[in-house]
Amino acid sequence: MSLFFSYSISIFLGILSIPYSEIENGFKENNPSKIVSISDQKIILNILGEEGVYSRAQSELILKDFFTKKPGNSFQFIFKGKETAEGSFAIGNYKSLTESFRITFQFKLHNSNYKLESVMIEKN
Repeated sequence: MSLFFSYSISIFLGILSIPYSEIENGFKENNPSKIVSISDQKIILNILGEEGVYSRAQSELILKDFFTKKPGNSFQFIFKGKETAEGSFAIGNYKSLTESFRITFQFKLHNSNYKLESVMIEKN
């Protein structure tokens, strides 16, 4: 029974996937709406050491401010974690006109969809 359950879960999780392209396009286009669109109601943001829990609308404004101060158009995922029943994480690099940043994303499986739970932006 547990083998069948494990197999069923792995097939189910294989159907679900994290919308990495939405995040990638959001950073390339400096579009916070695309990034927060895959989140739940609250997001943990840690941007250059300033951390808090914010609503989607607040998160969008905070990311918009970041993009205004650090505009760029280059983003690439360098690591995508295994998608499990608990969630996953990913790491990417964002390049503004003058600086490079490492961005860590945490995802949580919620109501059969992966939702963006947290974003940490730190200088490379």
